[in-house]
Amino acid sequence: MSRLFTLIFFCTIAIRSAAIDVKSFGAVGDGRHIDSPAINAAIDRTAKDGGGTVVLTEGVYLCHSIHLQSNITLRIEKGAVIKAAPVTETEGYDEAEPNESKYQDFGHSHWHNSLIWGENLHHVTLEGEGLIDGTDVLQRGTPRRTDGPTIANKAVALRDCQHVSIRGLNFLRCGHFALLLTGVDDLLIENVLCDTNRDGFDIDCCERVLVRNCRVNTINDDAIVLKCSYALGHPKPTEHVLIEDCEVSGYDVGTLFDGTRTTLAEKAPDGDGPTGRIKLGTESNGGFRHITIRRCRFNHCRGLALETVDGAEMKDIRVNDLTMTDICNSLMSPMPTVAMPV
Repeated sequence: MSRLFTLIFFCTIAIRSAAIDVKSFGAVGDGRHIDSPAINAAIDRTAKDGGGTVVLTEGVYLCHSIHLQSNITLRIEKGAVIKAAPVTETEGYDEAEPNESKYQDFGHSHWHNSLIWGENLHHVTLEGEGLIDGTDVLQRGTPRRTDGPTIANKAVALRDCQHVSIRGLNFLRCGHFALLLTGVDDLLIENVLCDTNRDGFDIDCCERVLVRNCRVNTINDDAIVLKCSYALGHPKPTEHVLIEDCEVSGYDVGTLFDGTRTTLAEKAPDGDGPTGRIKLGTESNGGFRHITIRRCRFNHCRGLALETVDGAEMKDIRVNDLTMTDICNSLMSPMPTVAMPV
């Protein structure tokens, strides 16, 4: 556990500098203007000044791709919304970068075609009580190329980063991935609410990870999923991970966010019951080691899955104190509440 204490220390270091309001760089926040150029300008200036906090105050900020940089805290305050902007004939998201991997699907192999992304960064924080909203814009799967600008399929995508914190935010209908975190070491995700239409948190080839006090609702796919894929072009384990005090579920999309928690949809796209689980796999070749899952709650979903489909080693996987309610099998037969004591 000493490595996790080190993680917490690094992830909670605050960068001491004045906060920069994106409106001072021309952002409007009226839900009509495209504000990503102004937000990127604020991030760029703050990074050039040595780092600091970039703030979005109350408003709806229509955005295409936002580019994170090292030593930056992006604070989305209560009442502020980063809203995925529609693609027009002239404006869209960043194009997917080249990736030579022959062993990955498109979604796992690209990061730039996202609402918010960063690569080869350190000391990055996303925080606040605001909302990242991909409703009706971010795609559920592989974006199809058109003759015009690129569309996106992820809310936040990070590759090869260190010392990353994601705290307090809300995510709604975020496409294929709400969080795609690949090769991100010393990672903290806490107090996050995610209600989305595909994967919630994809933590892939990451070391020293703490996920705590999060609520993730994903009827159509996995909620909190650890992977060790080949997306980096070489095997890398996912190890030293603690997931604690989290709730995962498979309620209808958007109904955890609005509080209604409805269960009208009976099946996920694969024809089985609501997904919404915590899972190791499916992509798995670098190995899973030293993983602890404790004090988590599973509601109206498929529960817990440990999968090593690609032959990865699983070593020192510890699971305790889980509560499962209305766990659905392939026939959608409800099960009684099951408590798994320590």
